[in-house]
Amino acid sequence: MQYRTEHDSLGKMKVPAKAYYGIQTARAIQNFKITGNKMSCRPKMVRALAAIKWAAAKTNHELGILEDDIAQAIMQAAEEVYKGKFYKEFPVDMIQGGAGTSANMNANEVICNRALEIIGKEKGQYRYIHPNNHLNLSQSTNDVYPTAGKIALVWMTEDLIPSIEALCEAFRAKAEEFKDVIKMGRTQLQDAVPMTLGQEFAAFASILAEDIVRLREVGHMFHEINMGATAIGTGINTLPGYAGLVCKYLSEITGLHLEEASDLIASTSDTGSFVTFSSILKRIAVKLTKICNDLRLLSSGPKTGFFDINLPAVQPGSSIMPGKVNPVIPEVVNQVCFQIVGHDMVVTQAAQAGQLQLNAFEPVIFYNLFDAITLLRHGCDTLNEKCVAGITANAMHCKKEVLRSPALLTAFTPYLGYEAVAEIVKQSMKSDKTVYELIKESEYIDEKDIKSILSPETMTQPHAKFNIVAKVRAKQEEE
Repeated sequence: MQYRTEHDSLGKMKVPAKAYYGIQTARAIQNFKITGNKMSCRPKMVRALAAIKWAAAKTNHELGILEDDIAQAIMQAAEEVYKGKFYKEFPVDMIQGGAGTSANMNANEVICNRALEIIGKEKGQYRYIHPNNHLNLSQSTNDVYPTAGKIALVWMTEDLIPSIEALCEAFRAKAEEFKDVIKMGRTQLQDAVPMTLGQEFAAFASILAEDIVRLREVGHMFHEINMGATAIGTGINTLPGYAGLVCKYLSEITGLHLEEASDLIASTSDTGSFVTFSSILKRIAVKLTKICNDLRLLSSGPKTGFFDINLPAVQPGSSIMPGKVNPVIPEVVNQVCFQIVGHDMVVTQAAQAGQLQLNAFEPVIFYNLFDAITLLRHGCDTLNEKCVAGITANAMHCKKEVLRSPALLTAFTPYLGYEAVAEIVKQSMKSDKTVYELIKESEYIDEKDIKSILSPETMTQPHAKFNIVAKVRAKQEEE
C-alpha cells in the first residue's frame, strides 16, 4: 500500500494515499478500537455531517469569508457525500473520546480532500483547502456533532414510525378477524371475565399506536439546533447573523424545519432532549415486551397451556423433543426490547455525567439511540411479518374454556348479587356442573334470560338488562 505523510499538532503520520480521510481520522482509528461499529455503519449521521458542511460553506461564502472557488468545491464535495458517496471513508468508531471531535474531523478531512480533487489538487495538499481553516470555518465540534446527531435521529425516526404503524395495522386486522371469537379474559393469570379475542388484539394496536404520537412530539425537539454556538455557545469565531443563516441553509438542504436555539449556551451543554427521546423508545419497548409475553402465554401448550391462539411455526423448536415448536419470534423481540431498555440506562448515565458547558459523552448517547431505533424497527418488522400476520385462533377451544369457567358467573352479579353468585361459584368448584346448569337450578332466572345474559354481546360490552334485574329482585323479595 502506498502512503502520504500528513502532520498535525502532535506530529507526522502516514495515511493511505488513496484515503480521503486524513491524519486525525487515522489517529482515531488507532485510538478507538471499541465497538467495531464505524461511522460508515450509520449513513444518516454521515449524511447529516455532510449537510452541515455544505450549509456552513454556503453561509461563509455569503458572509464573504470563504473564497468563491473554495466554497464551490466544498459545497460540491459535501453534496456528493450527502448523496451517498465516500461513506466507506468514515472508519472512526461510533464510541470515541473527544465529544465527537474525531467524527467532525473525519467529515472535514473527507470533504476537504474531495474538494482538493475538484480543484485539481492532490489529497493532503492542505495549503489550498484546509480541513480546519476552511471546512471547519465558523464551526466547532460542539455545535456540529450534536446538530448532526439530532438530524440523524429525525431521519431515523421517520423510518421507525412506518414499522410501528404497520405492526399496529397487523394487530387491527387480526382484531377484525377475531371479533367473534369468545374467550376468557385473565387477570393475575386467573380466569376473569369473557371478552373477544378481537378486543384483545385491538388493545395491542391501541397500546402501541399512542406512542407514535409521542415519537412525533419528542422528535420536534430535535429541530432546535445549536449551530453557530461554536465551542460553548458564545458564538466565538463567527460573524453576526451566521447562526440564523446556517440554520436557514441547513433547513433547505435537509428538508427539515430547523431553528436556532433560543439559548445557545444551554443548548450546547444540555442533553435533555436525548433523555426524553430515549425514554419514549424504552416505553415502546416495555409495551412491546408485554405484548410478546401475552402472545407466548396465549399460544402456550398446545395441550397443557392456554392455547387460545396458534403462532406460525417458523422453525423446529427442539433438538431433542420431536415436533416441538417454540414461540421464537416473540422471544427474539423480547430480547430486542430488553436491549433497548439497557440502552436507555446508558443514555441516562451519559446525560447526567455532562459537566459545565459541554457533555463529552454524546458519542455513547448517539451510539445507543441509533442502535435502539434500529433494533426497535427491526423488532417491529420481524414481529409483524414473521408472527402476527400468521396467527390463527382456536375458537372452539376458547368458547369451551369460557363455558366451563366459574368466572363466567360474574356476568350474573348484577342480577343475583355478589354474595349469591359467590356461593354458586363455590358450588361450581366442587361439582362438574356447568355454569348454565347451576344458575338454572337456582330458579331465580328464566332459561331464556340465562341465554341472553350468556350471549357474547352481553358478556363483552356494557349492557343494562334492567328488566331481568327487576324480575330477579322481586322473586328474591318474595322469598
